[in-house]
Amino acid sequence: MKDLSIKKTKKDSKTVKLPMTGKVKRGFMLWCAVVMTVTLLMGTTMTAFAAGNDPLQVVNNLSDFMFGLIRAVGLILLGFGIVQVGLSLKSHDPSQRANGFLTVAGGIIITFAKEILTLITG
Repeated sequence: MKDLSIKKTKKDSKTVKLPMTGKVKRGFMLWCAVVMTVTLLMGTTMTAFAAGNDPLQVVNNLSDFMFGLIRAVGLILLGFGIVQVGLSLKSHDPSQRANGFLTVAGGIIITFAKEILTLITG
């Protein structure tokens, strides 16, 4: 039985770029742009319910939405800070540990920004 395996060396492994004409390239770029636009529009749409004639309720709804976004960013920062502290404990890196604790503190402050503002304003 013959050995059919072929040993490849660095000389044998060449990347060959497939030819693409200008029309095909433009069409592919247009297709990618359309797919990205549709994905972005579908991913960021949100149903907005009208609050009637009360403008204060509209402002409150917008405020709740914005603080919800801010809370999401704060939670992401909080999680990233916890990961950073964990990695610094593993690698014994004090500067990374300090940055991790600062990121955790910033994430906590951003997460609870609405409650902090409510306490300050009364």
